[in-house]
Amino acid sequence: MKIFTATAIVAATLLFAQSCSISPNSQAPSTAVSTQQPQDSPAEHSKSAGSHEGHTMSQNTTLATQAKLIIPETIAPNMPLPLEINIQDSTGQPIDKFDVAHEKLMHLIVVSDDLQFFAHLHPDYRDNGRFSVAATLPKAGEYALFSDYQPTGRSAQVSTLKIQIPGSSSPAPAVNFTRSQTVANTTVNLQLPSQTVKAGEQVAIAFDLRDDKNRPVTDLRPYLGELGHLVIVRQQDSLTSADYIHAHAITAKNPGQVNFTTNLPKPGLYKLWGQFDRNGEIVTADFWVEAN
Repeated sequence: MKIFTATAIVAATLLFAQSCSISPNSQAPSTAVSTQQPQDSPAEHSKSAGSHEGHTMSQNTTLATQAKLIIPETIAPNMPLPLEINIQDSTGQPIDKFDVAHEKLMHLIVVSDDLQFFAHLHPDYRDNGRFSVAATLPKAGEYALFSDYQPTGRSAQVSTLKIQIPGSSSPAPAVNFTRSQTVANTTVNLQLPSQTVKAGEQVAIAFDLRDDKNRPVTDLRPYLGELGHLVIVRQQDSLTSADYIHAHAITAKNPGQVNFTTNLPKPGLYKLWGQFDRNGEIVTADFWVEAN
């Protein structure tokens, strides 16, 4: 097996209000250790006003925990990949108590470094600080795993771990700034105040969801305790916690519309994934946005 270690960046500043069993590995284990240090640039993990408490990553944060990722020695694209994440304190002792946040003890956001793949997973808590889940990663290349959790009595934290899937990778398609995407029988329209966003300033982001007859959808259900979830990742050669934002919906004003308020901290290209529950079916739509 391979073991990767990442220190967690702790939420130091309150922002606006916001957020499977694995099969046994039969191969002889071996160990590799990689340490990820905290990033120099701040990243926001926010929730929108009118919901719950959010948090901001800061250069002055205290490193309270570390996450260790254990994977099989042999991995390949499109094969079930058992992931084990162990949460420990700074001395290496397991942390065994966690608070529920948006109906789960851990949210695991998996994205490829080219931002073409996205998964929002919820590892099962086993015991003694150990979480497990299975993932299938579709192609060769590097993937970032943003592990989002809150040890009891501590601030919410994000640990970023990396997986490299071996093989030849193909170039990512060109960035497309389309503002409409159809997923199954749902059309999702992204609405922004302008074509580009001002970096470092609060921005309102809205998703207008329509059915196959172009009518506002009326069957949205809460998804993980909110009307919608929004994950934003800034395009970088190698992703870090500083590139990750997780926002949650504010109160809906119009049928079929889900609103968010967030901040894109630095100039650059960002990928947005909006997630919504239509009568039990999760709709995930993705869009590119530029901040300058």
